[in-house]
Amino acid sequence: MRFLFFTDDHKRGTSPENRTDNFPVTLVHKLKEVVEIAQEYEVDYILHGGDFFDVPAPAISVCADFLEVYQQFSVPLFTIPGNHDLFGHNTATLPRTMLGFIARLGIVRLVGREPIYLEKNGLRVQLSGQGYHFEMDRREPQLDYVVQKKDCDYAIHMVHGMLLQRSIYPGAIYTLIEQIWDTEADFTLLGHNHLGFPDTEKDGKYFLNPGALVRLSNHQHEIKRPIQVLIIDFSGSSPTYEKVRLKSAAPGEDVLDRSRLEEAAFREQKLAGYLAEVKAAGSYERTDVRVLLQEIAAAEKMSPAVIDEALRRISLAEEAISLGEDKV
Repeated sequence: MRFLFFTDDHKRGTSPENRTDNFPVTLVHKLKEVVEIAQEYEVDYILHGGDFFDVPAPAISVCADFLEVYQQFSVPLFTIPGNHDLFGHNTATLPRTMLGFIARLGIVRLVGREPIYLEKNGLRVQLSGQGYHFEMDRREPQLDYVVQKKDCDYAIHMVHGMLLQRSIYPGAIYTLIEQIWDTEADFTLLGHNHLGFPDTEKDGKYFLNPGALVRLSNHQHEIKRPIQVLIIDFSGSSPTYEKVRLKSAAPGEDVLDRSRLEEAAFREQKLAGYLAEVKAAGSYERTDVRVLLQEIAAAEKMSPAVIDEALRRISLAEEAISLGEDKV
């Protein structure tokens, strides 16, 4: 049994400001190559790590060319929602999103914490997933990243979260791999972090992120990293995997506007200074409205019901704004 995993293709109808090419056309070419790789490696299933779309409700005209390519996959495709697939990072909005819609049509199949079991030639693989939600990488990591194997030979768990090998700058929201060593998943597959991270293995368990299928920023590491998909093979005596680079992906230097690097660095400096001023001015350390709400709620000892209702209204407001509506 073989799987092909890729993540974060952010389907959209326009080119990001940092791109010098026609992003939608480039992405269609990449997706067609992924279809070809799936056929070449005779995979049984396609796995997608989230951020299927760049916005929760793109226009149908934007989706048509991309979904036409997706329908060329001859095997089932499983995915989880990323933060860009939801209104206000609220999983309750999924049925109203384009990802929820195409799942209802059967183009993709959503996978959650309740495992799906896949079988071939006497081999049984447990597949589970954790899509993005507001508390991702803020609550106990075991709730999102750790799974138990049950009645299976191997287990795969997909997560759209900021899993990293090592600590980064203070105040960042992430989870370290060492915090979830106790998972029983043989393969923990990650989306969300576009840069990916070096392959990590411990006690026969693998933690893998091949990086996003697209380059959206002109970060130096983004320019240099390979664009690739992951093949997992359970057909032998022990599981193996390999990364396959896309030939259709042009070098970062050819598609990213390097002239904006200095400008981006200046903006990051200004943003860091602004955040430092905000932090110095008060006791609240976040600028994300949902995180700020949580901190205010904790300080004022608000009830969970009040918090949930406030988060619901924030999601509705963001949804209305994205749809061009004046009122919520």
